[in-house]
Amino acid sequence: MSTVNYTNYNKDLTVRVFDSFYNYDVNVPADEYDIVYSYFRSVMATARIAGNFTVSLFRVAEETNIPALTLLDAMKGQTGLNLTASLAYYLNSIRSRATLLGINASTVPNQYAARLVLQ
Repeated sequence: MSTVNYTNYNKDLTVRVFDSFYNYDVNVPADEYDIVYSYFRSVMATARIAGNFTVSLFRVAEETNIPALTLLDAMKGQTGLNLTASLAYYLNSIRSRATLLGINASTVPNQYAARLVLQ
């Protein structure tokens, strides 16, 4: 007789995290996904925002080879703008320097390089 708590070891216990906009796809352990998503769900206004933050955190974890739970521990206790700034910091570490997130001042190119751009 089977029970509700029976674990089927024939099935994969991972969650597929993907972002079709950035063409990002990775399998992560289900328990880690649940921990990260539930934290972001508790501090974010909507489930969609929490899902986007969760995908972004796992993307940063994969690119930097830092465990997702370690990154989450660094962000715990922050809410709102501080949490957004922390995630922007980590995302900027894996992005091109020409497309930084959360930067108000635009990058001014070198005068000689700017002259070479055709209009």
